[in-house]
Amino acid sequence: MSETVSPMPAKPTSTYVLVHGGNMSTETWNRLAKSNVYAPGGKLGGKIWDTIIPALKAHNHRVFAPTLKDEHSSHLTEYIDQIGTLITENELKDVILVGHSYGGMVITGVAAKMPDRISRLVYVDAALPDPGQSLFDIIASAGSDPMSFAGLEPAPPYVEKLQFDAQKIKLLPKTYILCTESEFAPVSNVVKQKIAAEGKGWTYLELPTSHVPMASMPEQFSQLLLETDDEKRPLSVS
Repeated sequence: MSETVSPMPAKPTSTYVLVHGGNMSTETWNRLAKSNVYAPGGKLGGKIWDTIIPALKAHNHRVFAPTLKDEHSSHLTEYIDQIGTLITENELKDVILVGHSYGGMVITGVAAKMPDRISRLVYVDAALPDPGQSLFDIIASAGSDPMSFAGLEPAPPYVEKLQFDAQKIKLLPKTYILCTESEFAPVSNVVKQKIAAEGKGWTYLELPTSHVPMASMPEQFSQLLLETDDEKRPLSVS
């Protein structure tokens, strides 16, 4: 009698670590997604990626989407340590590290501390700091008042300056996804200019959507994230 052997589970092809920006309210999400999925009065944290994770997992990728600690009682350094600890404790390597909005500050700091663990940085309509800049510094340098952005306040993570060695992340492949209908445009347009000046090492993409593509254009955004796993295949926006 022959023995039936169960097939071995497929090995994950890549590991994504998704870092959200400011802790979005459920009201803002419902407005952007044109839905009433969440009850008002709450915060989403890492759940902002819930529309994206199924597509990544359907392609057998491993996905982590943590919620950052409370912005009123934490600092940028703590966020960087939080994500770094997640990576080391789970023994993650070749990580595609994705940061949305303020999350660009966090992933830059994480990558500078452990570049050997990162295979690509993906900035989603995100802040792209120079050493010694805070989020408020970046917004001000783009000619805008940080307090003019809805929901943004001078909480500790947003005013802490990020100190890092830019040389440690210089050779890491990077992708920037700019959302052309974003209220974050004063910042992202400056980033676009920086990328054009730097050139080498960057893949630049645009999505015709709001600052939160996981709410307003989840399918197209998911496809872009999936394509970051394959450096040999040209990235495209449909």
